[in-house]
Amino acid sequence: MGALLSHRFADGLAFAARLHATQTRKGTEIPYVSHVLAVSSLVLTHGGDEEEAIAGLLHDAVEDQGGRPILETIRARFGERVAAIVDGCTDTEVTPKPPWQERKERYLQHLTGASPSVKLVAAADKLDNVRAIIADYQMHGSSLWSRFNAGKEQQQWFYRACVTALAGGSPSLIRELDTVVQQLERL
Repeated sequence: MGALLSHRFADGLAFAARLHATQTRKGTEIPYVSHVLAVSSLVLTHGGDEEEAIAGLLHDAVEDQGGRPILETIRARFGERVAAIVDGCTDTEVTPKPPWQERKERYLQHLTGASPSVKLVAAADKLDNVRAIIADYQMHGSSLWSRFNAGKEQQQWFYRACVTALAGGSPSLIRELDTVVQQLERL
């Protein structure tokens, strides 16, 4: 892994900021770009390379910002590897999204056999999501579950299943994810 990031990372950052400029985190006024920045930061902190970090910035672009055409833009702009990682982190590219349970079960099945790069970015994504849920729970209590398409028990099931599916990924990141999922399970 190179210690320095190139202009490609800066381009990925600017592209992600434009794509997610009008989005906020569910049920909050927090700019959504904060999430993709956190995911990319976690990827880099846990040994990811520049392309994995760019994929961290763009991991939600396909499902949130235009489906397959956005993936093809990512492929043309950032290359096949970044596009493959983003595609591997995407649970759907269709709108409206399929039912939550069906979509998550299919995604978990895919994650089990995913590449180490996909597992790294997906684990960073899940870690930031669970941290945000715990922080919001501390501020808002049980009312936070109404923000989601699935309730508390389903969310707990999904994140626990992610820990299992991501086994074989970055050991330090999976340990950290497991720790926060344990906190989630105690809510």
